[in-house]
Amino acid sequence: MDYAMPMGMIGCQEMRALEEKIFRAGISAESLMDKAGRRLGEAVGELYPGGGTAVAYVGRGNNGGDALVALHVLRAAGWQIVVRCPFSPLELGLLPRRKLRDLGEVELKQDALDPAACPGELLLIDGLLGIGASGPLREPLCGLAAEMNYLRRHAGAQVVAVDIPSGLNGDNGEPGEGAVQADLTATIGIPKKGLIEDQALDNVGRIVVIPLEELAGSANGDRLITGRDLCAHFPPRNFGTHKGQAGQVGIVAGSRGMLGAAGLAALGALRGGAGLVTIYVLEEDYHLLVSMGPPLEAMVRPVSSYREIAGDREDAMVIGPGLGNPGQSERVALLDLIAGTDIPLVVDADALNLLARTGLADRVHSRMVLTPHPGEMRRLFPEGADLSRAERARQFVSLFPCTLVYKGARTIVTAKGEDLHYNVTGNPGMATGGQGDVLSGLLGALLAGGLRPLDAARAAVWLAGRSAELALTGGEAPESLVAGDTAGFLGGAFSALRRGW
Repeated sequence: MDYAMPMGMIGCQEMRALEEKIFRAGISAESLMDKAGRRLGEAVGELYPGGGTAVAYVGRGNNGGDALVALHVLRAAGWQIVVRCPFSPLELGLLPRRKLRDLGEVELKQDALDPAACPGELLLIDGLLGIGASGPLREPLCGLAAEMNYLRRHAGAQVVAVDIPSGLNGDNGEPGEGAVQADLTATIGIPKKGLIEDQALDNVGRIVVIPLEELAGSANGDRLITGRDLCAHFPPRNFGTHKGQAGQVGIVAGSRGMLGAAGLAALGALRGGAGLVTIYVLEEDYHLLVSMGPPLEAMVRPVSSYREIAGDREDAMVIGPGLGNPGQSERVALLDLIAGTDIPLVVDADALNLLARTGLADRVHSRMVLTPHPGEMRRLFPEGADLSRAERARQFVSLFPCTLVYKGARTIVTAKGEDLHYNVTGNPGMATGGQGDVLSGLLGALLAGGLRPLDAARAAVWLAGRSAELALTGGEAPESLVAGDTAGFLGGAFSALRRGW
């Protein structure tokens, strides 16, 4: 795996100008295509490890060439390959024509794809159009895009877009009529600005960046969170590491009817690397929590009041999952704990609702990580209701000096004076209760391990999303995924992070 410095996003015209610049400097378009296509194939093989039939949908341009090189890699990994193209070889551009020839005896399939004739998982690679295209899709490519969308919806196919989904505007994210709806967009070199726009979400899906060292973009600006950027924060543990050095996490969570939230947060912290995890619960709920069977590795400490929790035994604390609406005295105790704790603090769920009711001023500080979902954000920051998600996040941290994890299908992480960081991992199966509890516990563990809040937040959202992806490759479906599955696959997510995918 080649590693690159984190970089901002780029517009399509800027990208074309950058490509022309490096071509004038002597780097050949073909060498760039070979590298991009090879790494594209490797990324697809990592993210879809099951094998099956890979079909490249190829237009005349260089995106089709990238897809054809990727097919070469996938075939070597055991995939059956098919090339779906409405043109004859002589109608293709020079480089795609060469890459088709390099594949050997492969037919350009011009009639509709029959999924019954494709063994194993069906993977469709959208190489129809790239950033050089504009306007609505036209025939015959419009028909091929419709075929991919139909097979995705009715035949269980997974769609991978090369660079951007065909028919999507790479600058503003506006999908044209009939645009390809991808499950994964493998953007080449530098991420395109339009990919993270709210209106592009359902066409873009999960994002992976295919690194190309030759395409060096600006290190400034809003950016994507990638495994390559995070892996330096997770060096191997020293052999002599003991549990006290791995970090101690305190979790203030759970109440009658919502005690499971405490167990899930503890599980996230344990699976996230914490050496010691303590759940603090009111005495009246202690026996109920213990009878539910919290993780055996976690300690459960009953307290008569939240005032007994000083936080001096822990390296980080998580406050909020499943706390419900305690009485006035305990609400005041929680607010004092939130405002007065000197260690890193994750504030989630009902603790966020408490802050929303009583006000954030003088209670939010730089050691805090707030993790609102959209509904909680509306309650915390009603004056931002008419703003885009990006502007809402930006304005929030300009007013309140915390690290913000603004949850959603494309979670935004930021802090005062920082750019926006967009998470790329995850899947729709995470739309189920308890996922936020696992995330909060995981985040607490990373803070306790010594990561600064912004880095811990970036890593936590990436790891949780990647873990949910691995759960699907492990046999779950989006409909069956539960928060415990996400916690259970965190080990694989840490390994994937270190490989960059």
